[in-house]
Amino acid sequence: MTEDTTDDSLAETFWAVASRLRRQTRESLAPWDITPSQSRALGVLGRHGEVRPGTLAEHLRIAPRSATEVIDDLQTRGLVERRPDPADRRATLVALTDEGNRVSTAIRAARRAEADRFFGHLDETDRAELARILRTLRG
Repeated sequence: MTEDTTDDSLAETFWAVASRLRRQTRESLAPWDITPSQSRALGVLGRHGEVRPGTLAEHLRIAPRSATEVIDDLQTRGLVERRPDPADRRATLVALTDEGNRVSTAIRAARRAEADRFFGHLDETDRAELARILRTLRG
């Protein structure tokens, strides 16, 4: 087996696993009719509290305009609200509503259970090694 074949096989295997994980993520979010981007935004707000839209975009690694669309969708559903920034009256903060907190907590529990099922056949040593490798690749 040549090195090129090994690299192709490794890349193909990685993408197959990533695709499976994305599919399972979409399925786990179905009860809330939430997209992965919306779920990630709820998670950021759950971890960091109220933030400016630009800060949310940075955490999500998306364009500010895309973050505005995510915020608009979540606000329409009553999961987030925009508030004036007391430190800068020209700025806006985005915060979870009570319903947003409830949904965010439920999604976090469902995602944790999904991850346990997905990675459950790996022993602790393999999980730790996989986590180390993925953190290295993420940079």
